[in-house]
Amino acid sequence: MKNMLDDEAAGTAALLFEVGTLKLTPRTGWLHAQVRHPESIAEHSHRVSLISAILAALEGADPGRAALMGTLHDTQESRLGDISHVGKAYVKTVKNEQVTADQTSTAAPVVATMIGDAVAEYEAQETPESRVAKDADKLECLLQALEYQRAGNQNVQAWVDSSRAALKTAAALQIADAAMNMTGLEWRQ
Repeated sequence: MKNMLDDEAAGTAALLFEVGTLKLTPRTGWLHAQVRHPESIAEHSHRVSLISAILAALEGADPGRAALMGTLHDTQESRLGDISHVGKAYVKTVKNEQVTADQTSTAAPVVATMIGDAVAEYEAQETPESRVAKDADKLECLLQALEYQRAGNQNVQAWVDSSRAALKTAAALQIADAAMNMTGLEWRQ
């Protein structure tokens, strides 16, 4: 391992503290659906990462690369917050690639490049890995909506429907359809 300069190590540590705030930031769309204690952005991203790897394996793409994009896809929200679908119509922000560049500007250059390249790839949606990571984001939202719905929140059907409609890959569509026909507790058997 290459020794980092003190400033690069401090910048990298600062980035890690910053993305740690995602553990405390709720996903705001669920608040609109009157979910009392919605998942955090970090909780969402954790499952997106795993789903990305699974979809990539099923679709013949690189699971590690897809999982990295799934992990990083919402890191910009440590600076922007989670702007809801309704709010996005009123707010103009910079591209996620610029937010990521700002976030990683004091990190070790190899860290900044690794994260910046993954975010740019995800945003471009030109590789199989980026496409499965995008599908993973939508599939995770669908799964979470089903979980909230099955826990008694009846205000989330729109999330189920819009997430299902946004899926592109065969594997994501098959998993979504299976999930919609399950209680969600079959895994216990």
